[in-house]
Amino acid sequence: MTSEAQRAALQAQIWKIANDVRGSVDGWDFKQFVLGSLFYRFISENFTRYIEGGDDSIKYAEMPDELMTAAIKDDAIKTKGYFIYPSQLFVNIAAKAKDNENLNTELKEIFTAIESSANGYPSQDDIKGLFADFDTTSNRLGNTVKDKNSRLTAVLKGVAGLSFGDFEDNQIDLFGDAYEFLISNYAANAGKSGGEFFTPQHVSKLIAQLAMHNQTTVNKIYDPAAGSGSLLLQAKKHFDAHVIEEGFYGQEINHTTYNLARMNMFLHNINYDKFSLALGNTLLDPHFGDEKPFDAIVSNPPYSVNWIGSDDPTLINDDRFAPAGVLAPKSKADFAFVLHALSYLSAKGRAAIVCFPGIFYRGGTEQKIRQYLIDNNFVETVISLAPNLFYGTTISVCILVLSKHKPDTKTQFIDASGLFKKETNNNTLTDDHITQIMRIFESKTDIEHLAKSVDLEKITANDYNLSVSSYVQAKEKREVVNITTLNKDLETTVANIDRLRTEIDAIIAEIEA
Repeated sequence: MTSEAQRAALQAQIWKIANDVRGSVDGWDFKQFVLGSLFYRFISENFTRYIEGGDDSIKYAEMPDELMTAAIKDDAIKTKGYFIYPSQLFVNIAAKAKDNENLNTELKEIFTAIESSANGYPSQDDIKGLFADFDTTSNRLGNTVKDKNSRLTAVLKGVAGLSFGDFEDNQIDLFGDAYEFLISNYAANAGKSGGEFFTPQHVSKLIAQLAMHNQTTVNKIYDPAAGSGSLLLQAKKHFDAHVIEEGFYGQEINHTTYNLARMNMFLHNINYDKFSLALGNTLLDPHFGDEKPFDAIVSNPPYSVNWIGSDDPTLINDDRFAPAGVLAPKSKADFAFVLHALSYLSAKGRAAIVCFPGIFYRGGTEQKIRQYLIDNNFVETVISLAPNLFYGTTISVCILVLSKHKPDTKTQFIDASGLFKKETNNNTLTDDHITQIMRIFESKTDIEHLAKSVDLEKITANDYNLSVSSYVQAKEKREVVNITTLNKDLETTVANIDRLRTEIDAIIAEIEA
C-alpha cells in the first residue's frame, strides 16, 4: 500500500470512529481516545514481537498469564521498559470488548498495571503516567457505564481495523498523521491549543535537515519546547543516514502534550533508554544542563508568550541570558528560548528554531539581543516561510538557524514565502520545496528575489534588523503598465463615453418632443 493510500485509509478509519462516538466525545477531546488506543495497540504488538522473538510457533496472545515467571517479567522490563501479560494485550481486549460489561474499569486497571510494571526500574519515569489522559471512566464518554463501554468498544474496534501490518513497516507516520488529521478536522474546537504543540511534518522535515546539515555524526538532539515530539522524530528519520550516539532529549510544559511526546517516542520504536523527556518550564526550570552541549537543536517554541523576565533579577545572571546583557521582554519570551537554545548548542552543531517575525525588527531589548547574536557571529541564516503552514495561525513565520562555526561573518537571508502548495485548510511544503531551500542554504550564493548573504557592516548599519524583506527584494508581482499605451486607451474610452452621452441625450430629447 502506498503512503497516500495508507494515509487515506487511516483518515477514513478515524472519521468512522468519530461518527461512531459522535454526540459524546465531540471535538478536540476525542484525540485522547484515538491516540491512546493507537498507542495501546502499538505497545501490545511491540511487546508481543519481543516475547515471540521471531518464532512463529510461539503465540504470546494465546498463552496463560501464569506462564510468565518473575524472571521473564524482570528481563522484559529491563529490555522494553514495561510488561504486558497476554490477557492485557490490545488484541485480546478489543476482541471481547463488545461483550465486556466491565470494559472501562478493566482498561483502567490494565493501564495502571502497565505503568506500575516499571516501578523500581530505570524506565520508571519514562513509563509513569503515559495513559493519564486516556481516561476510560470519563463522563465525556457518556453518563452511564453502558454508554462508556459502547463508545470505548467503537474506538477499540476502529483502531483494531487499521490493517497496515507492523507499525514500523508503514509508509506513513501513523501517530503524526493521525494527530494532523485530528487537528485539521477539529480546528474550530481546538483553536490555538490544538495546533500549538504540533509542528506539521513537512515543516519538521525542513527544520531537521537544517539542524543536521553536513553533520556526519551527532552526539544527541534536543528540543527545549518539545510539544508532541514531532520535530525530534523528523530528525530521527534524518538520523537513519547518520550516527547518533546518545539519543533524544526534550522538555515540555504541558502535561498532556508531554505524555503524547513520550507515546510518540515509543510509537517510533525509540526505546526508553534512548530518549529523555522532562516535564516543566524550560525558561525557569531548565533540565539537561548536565547533558549539554548538543550537536543538533530543533524547536518551535510558543510565539510571544509572557514570562517573568526582568521581574526576577536573578535571571540576568543566568548562564543562558547573561552574555546578551539583557532579558527578553516580559510579554515576548521568544528570544529567551533562542538564547536558551544557543547556550545548549555545541561548537560543531546547529540550532533551527521557528520564530515569530516581529522579533527580527522590533526595537528595545530585542534589538540588543539581535546585536549580541550578530556581533558574536551566531546567526547563520534567517528563512522567511510561506503563510498558513501551521495549525492555529496563518502568519508567515521564520526559521532562525544558529551556528557557532561559521566560516565568515556574513548572514544569509532566504525568502521562501513563495514556496508552498495550496491545500484545503493549510499550505504545505513539498519535498521539492524543501530540497530547493536546502540547496540555497548550502550554497550561500545570492539569488535574485530568493537569497542574499549580507555583510556584518550592512546589518550593523541597519540597526541589526534581521527581517528577510530588508535584504531580499520581493519579486514584483504587479503587471508592468506602458503609460503611453494607457493614456491612449483612456483617451479612446473618454471619447466613447462622450459619444454615448450624446446619443443618449438625443434619444431622451426625441422621447420628450
